[in-house]
Amino acid sequence: MPSQMDTAAKRKIESVYRKSLAAERRRNIWNGVKRDRFLYLLALPGIVFFILFKYVPMWGIVISFQDYSPYQGMWASSWVGFKHYIRFFSNPDFLILFRNTMAINLLSLIFFFPLPILLSVMMNELRGNKFRKTIQSIVYLPHFLSWVIIVGITFLLLSTGEGIINQLLVAAGLNKIDFLTNPNYFWGLLTVQSIWKDAGWGTVLFLAAMAGIDPQLNEAAKIDGAGRFRQIWHITLPGIRSVVIILLILRIGHIMDVGFEQVFLMMNGAVSEVADVFDTYVYRLGIKQGQLSFSTAVGVFKSVVGLILVIGANKLAKKFGEEGVY
Repeated sequence: MPSQMDTAAKRKIESVYRKSLAAERRRNIWNGVKRDRFLYLLALPGIVFFILFKYVPMWGIVISFQDYSPYQGMWASSWVGFKHYIRFFSNPDFLILFRNTMAINLLSLIFFFPLPILLSVMMNELRGNKFRKTIQSIVYLPHFLSWVIIVGITFLLLSTGEGIINQLLVAAGLNKIDFLTNPNYFWGLLTVQSIWKDAGWGTVLFLAAMAGIDPQLNEAAKIDGAGRFRQIWHITLPGIRSVVIILLILRIGHIMDVGFEQVFLMMNGAVSEVADVFDTYVYRLGIKQGQLSFSTAVGVFKSVVGLILVIGANKLAKKFGEEGVY
């Protein structure tokens, strides 16, 4: 009997302690919100944007399990289970789309991703503020050009009729090269365009991370006789490693996404076999042919693959002692 009373008393004490702890936690959260109220106010438009345009539209994925009709609406359309997913995976186009999407993204991951790191290290070594800012402005500039302009410049340079490159080849006594309609060049052209447009802009985060490295580390390395290359290898690159890992994880999460606008503008009948990707396929079937449920199923497939890759890459990064995304 006394032992039962002791147990009841212990439970009561634990319950009071848990409630006290929860109340203390709520007070700390509320005090934090009051203290940083202006920061939360500053973040409010971004939070509202994500809720309205990123989370609310997620309810739309239910139409991938329906034969959705805009006239009947989401609630009255008939449910068909995994019919659209089965149709998508059994479609011969699936393997072609998967191959093209993966090839374009892997080329971008191999050739595009390391370039901003290399470029930011080189710019970090530049001396003279005016010269450095001039170089930064030059490499940032292409990011602000639309894909329509980038593709227009590509046509001016590479078309077989009036393209400057082909005119130079003819002037040198060589044959013209059909850059724009030869499937062998298509993936490489997309990669080069992406590098020219966004490699400079990609240096922003790496330069910001380098600015946070303690300059005393470089001074100490200089005293120990380390040259610039050794300082880069042993101080600069380790200093930005966590940023590189986080951006790599996020990049892997988008491995099923290809810039629709770029591919759509560069695509033509001669290269459609290597140019058709999930994004153009969704546009063609969903928007032009009105197969909304089927195109939503394709979009859901892309998102699920991206989510799995992000979680897997994040776990792998943490296994090797890195911070990861979350």
